[in-house]
Amino acid sequence: MSKSTHLAHRIQNLQPSAIRELLKHSKMPGVISLAGGIPSQELFDKEGLAQATQMVVDKNFNDAFQYGLTEGNVELRQQLVGLCRERGITTNPDQLLITSGSQQALDLLIRALANPGDVFVVERPTYLATLQILSLTEARVQSVGGDEHGMIVDELEALLKTTRIKCVYLVPTFGNPSGTTLSAERREKLVKLAIEHDFIIIEDDPYGAISFTEERQKTLFQVAAEMGNHENVVYTSTFSKILAPGLRVGWVILPEWMKQKVAIVKQATDLHANSFSQSLVAAYLTLGRLNPQIALIRDVYKQKCLSLSRYLQEELGEHISFNQPQGGMFLWAQFRYEFDTTKWLQQTLEKGVVYVPGEFFFSDNADKKTLRFSYATATEEQLYEAVQRLKSAL
Repeated sequence: MSKSTHLAHRIQNLQPSAIRELLKHSKMPGVISLAGGIPSQELFDKEGLAQATQMVVDKNFNDAFQYGLTEGNVELRQQLVGLCRERGITTNPDQLLITSGSQQALDLLIRALANPGDVFVVERPTYLATLQILSLTEARVQSVGGDEHGMIVDELEALLKTTRIKCVYLVPTFGNPSGTTLSAERREKLVKLAIEHDFIIIEDDPYGAISFTEERQKTLFQVAAEMGNHENVVYTSTFSKILAPGLRVGWVILPEWMKQKVAIVKQATDLHANSFSQSLVAAYLTLGRLNPQIALIRDVYKQKCLSLSRYLQEELGEHISFNQPQGGMFLWAQFRYEFDTTKWLQQTLEKGVVYVPGEFFFSDNADKKTLRFSYATATEEQLYEAVQRLKSAL
């Protein structure tokens, strides 16, 4: 008998992240990667991070290398109150829990909420790692469609007529993988439905600060607060896309009824987030360099996005279509005819370019003619060459 039979049932069918697997190919010599949602390391604020590191060593050495509070570094949580205020969110340090990136926040939240059989609703397509987490909880996953204005909330409303929903998960601003932003009208309707039907919204916001325009949508958390509701929306974000992912520092704003239980789940998981990273981010925020850093990222990513869009339109416009991203790190495309982008990946790898086939972002009814490009890491020259290689692979 295989030893694998000793594994828990929910583990036996767990699939690896397609994106993590594709990263192996992206490390091969000569391969241009448009796959992983990896920030450009050329944009990391080396000077600012070095200053913050020295500040930690000089002033907070013991705290940085000692056990800390499960809820997180107090100074960092105080700093985050101001950062959240800039995003239109009113909170306080006691509502905040520091996590190991927003990925851990999603894991903690879903584990705290999900019973086997509970219905969790995601957008179609949605963030792949959330589907992995949900598979470990044995929750039932249902999906509703999305378009250029984000999740189609009318479909969710129709589903609510027949189904009791525990939670809706979405990336409403510059979504992963779709790159789309939920419209103001749909945000308001979604929050109203959550209040009326008493389900929880997990608002995942890794990319909201990376806007290519001056237009800003209110967070779902803010929309709910303006309706007088502080119970149905949970907000999570991260420094991974705006500072450095290796720090693994994210945060979640929790309603009072969830706060203690989610903290206990974290205690059982890792006691607390990395003390040194928390101290470093807290020190960095005192330097006043984060907003200029975000402005730099926005400008560079905007130019890369426009360049990739232009190359795709010029060279492959008769084959694929896409919505123009207004921020974030991703361009979501689809072939104009029936096509299997998973099978095509073998041919593009031979040409030296990798992307993420779209089918992995669907919990059901996968659209095989879709694919996700990330423009953040590649240089302008590589973006041009990548599209030439894609054209050659056709």
